[in-house]
Amino acid sequence: MAAPIEFELFAPYIKGAALIGDFSNWEDIPMQKGEDGYFRTQVELEDGSYQYKFRVQSKSWFFEPDQWVEVVDPYAVDIDNPTQNGVVRIKDGQRIVDTYLWQHDDKPLPADHELVIYELHVGDFSGGEDDPYARGKYKHVVEKLDYLCELGINAIELMPVKEYPGDHSWGYNPRHFFATESSYGPTEGLKHLIDECHARGIRVIMDGIYNHSEASAPLTQIDHDYWYHHAPRDPDNNWGPEFNYEHYDENLETYPARRFIGDNVRFWIQEYHTDGIRFDAARQIANYDFMHWIVQEAKKTADMKPFYTVAEHIPETPSITNADGPMDGCWHDSFYHCVLEHICGDTFDLERLKDVIDCKRQGFMGTVNVVNYLTNHDHNHLMVELGDREIFDEEAFKRIKLGVAILMTAIGVPLVWMGEEFGEYKSKTPDSAKIDWTLLGNDLNRGLFEYYKGMIGLRKQNHALYTENIDFFHENPEAKVLAYTRWNEEGSRVVVIANFSENFLGGYHVPNFPAAGTWHEWTGDYDIESGDDGMMLDIGGYEAKVFVWQQ
Repeated sequence: MAAPIEFELFAPYIKGAALIGDFSNWEDIPMQKGEDGYFRTQVELEDGSYQYKFRVQSKSWFFEPDQWVEVVDPYAVDIDNPTQNGVVRIKDGQRIVDTYLWQHDDKPLPADHELVIYELHVGDFSGGEDDPYARGKYKHVVEKLDYLCELGINAIELMPVKEYPGDHSWGYNPRHFFATESSYGPTEGLKHLIDECHARGIRVIMDGIYNHSEASAPLTQIDHDYWYHHAPRDPDNNWGPEFNYEHYDENLETYPARRFIGDNVRFWIQEYHTDGIRFDAARQIANYDFMHWIVQEAKKTADMKPFYTVAEHIPETPSITNADGPMDGCWHDSFYHCVLEHICGDTFDLERLKDVIDCKRQGFMGTVNVVNYLTNHDHNHLMVELGDREIFDEEAFKRIKLGVAILMTAIGVPLVWMGEEFGEYKSKTPDSAKIDWTLLGNDLNRGLFEYYKGMIGLRKQNHALYTENIDFFHENPEAKVLAYTRWNEEGSRVVVIANFSENFLGGYHVPNFPAAGTWHEWTGDYDIESGDDGMMLDIGGYEAKVFVWQQ
């Protein structure tokens, strides 16, 4: 049974548009323009899958005036990889994305302040030199979810999975905003991955590219300056045509770029059940009014379920998250730079350390306002940084553990970049660099994994680390020792004592200990007493001791 299927294209200022597809032998089917700025036509189609495009008389300044060009539907929900045509699926006389049935929507998910995020790239996560998969797919991430559960993370942040040109990219060049990257598998593959995450209590945060698109994305070809700025505003930080969120169409009373991105954000939450968005290049978007609106739209669409919005605003600014700021959280880049320099021994600056461990000192308000990381996809793995400074083997692993102790006990939401938890050592590259899972067979690498697992476990068990409470109760600039305590009102307490020197400090005295009595040293699993005059302990070079109060 054929049914009438409507095709529409919003392009208010172009003269003509036609639909072409395998259902018309790629011959023009004329489209009529309505007063609302939409071109429309209907085609009788049986249930099935069809390829299609539009032909439009472009208004983009780089074509001849009213030149006819072929474009993919900006709202296409799937792209055929070889031809790069849009794909439309019809079932029971209706357009569908796919027939996936969600299984785990009823599972409880962690709140924002409980998150431990794992950032990964689908293509490079499938792993290792002897990995039979040439290219990681959504289904290969599913195979690793039990590993991630063992590690203890409860959120994954997927590097962009919107369709980009070619089969290899980090994804920051999105061409088709409603379609998933086809080289990672079908749309059902991504839904299955998200569903399986939810089954395990893991939230899925999408990396959203809303500052720019890839140079030949459909909207650029139709009427460039209707949706985009004519030229880059900051040529040194330009990754493609930039959406113009200020442009208001008075005739139709709409902001075209906001309308498109609003539709997109709602689509990803409704169709893919996502649990948060990281907004790439928020500093370049530079429009808090738009950001407030888009976050509001996202949260309204997510309805009752938690939805975390994070800005990548480099350098970070508290204004983007605080009382009148649009976002829940902000990537905390100063944390990365400061902790890296301290574990590498490049510098020692107590005030800077305190600033990044307690983000309130930088003007942030609380626990969900910063996302802390020791590295991310934009930076090298710590092993590379340490190796560049001739720090190798056990010494390198020891220093990374010091960083992990601070990451997991600082105020904020921690983020781990894939492979970092076992000491991956490849340099950052936009080329394919699959993480080497065979490293987990080495004692030192496995030991680092166990340390990560233990520190993540502490975070989830000891809710002192979910608060904004922190007190730096001991500072010794000469010995390069810093101690702080975290606590909550229910009586949970954690103390971290960090030695940023290479010296072993035997019988080191820490006065002003938060409480006298028995403490449990978490990383080494032993009990130790503190008296009224503090605690005496041995602490190694570049080592952190983590004490948990035993009431």
